[in-house]
Amino acid sequence: MSTIRSICVYCGSSPGNSPIYLEAGRTLGRAIADAGLTLVYGGGLKGIMGAVANGAIERGGHVTGIIPRFLIRKEAGDEAGLDHLDEVILTEDMHERKHAMFERSDSFVALPGGIGTVEEIVEIMTWAQLGRHQKPMVFGNVAGFWNPMLALIDHMKAEGFIHSQHMVRPLVVTEPGRIVPAILDAAAPSADAEGDPEIIERM
Repeated sequence: MSTIRSICVYCGSSPGNSPIYLEAGRTLGRAIADAGLTLVYGGGLKGIMGAVANGAIERGGHVTGIIPRFLIRKEAGDEAGLDHLDEVILTEDMHERKHAMFERSDSFVALPGGIGTVEEIVEIMTWAQLGRHQKPMVFGNVAGFWNPMLALIDHMKAEGFIHSQHMVRPLVVTEPGRIVPAILDAAAPSADAEGDPEIIERM
């Protein structure tokens, strides 16, 4: 594993139906900043995206937003709304955005979100299975949000459709405040392959 300098967070641009999701975003953003790490995220100012960014900014963290031009009005209002971020990268499409997020990130977290969030973390898992990276991947399983997804992945494994399983072992962390420690532990050369069972599970 490489040194962790940045954490990419995938999450919803909507707040969801429970305040626990926004609070999870703020908590993770603060934790990333407190650890001296850079937050890399989709650049939106609304929903859980905005909560993660605001949490990091509140604690003086460095924030990089990566957003396609066509989504600026929908997710950020206008370019001026992004001025409070330390770095803004505008892309032409979603493919370019995802590649930029991958290149600038040393680890990946999926907080609650919709289809776009699922697509992003699944692509990162696919790249891990293909040997493209060994960066830590985390499902932030806030209030059991990802349980159906985790059950589906287990079903895929049981039915023989996930190959190189040792390369596709995302961490499952239920407490947002413990996500950053879990990532740092997973990246440490001497880390126990199973981690601390009180903090994380491995699929």
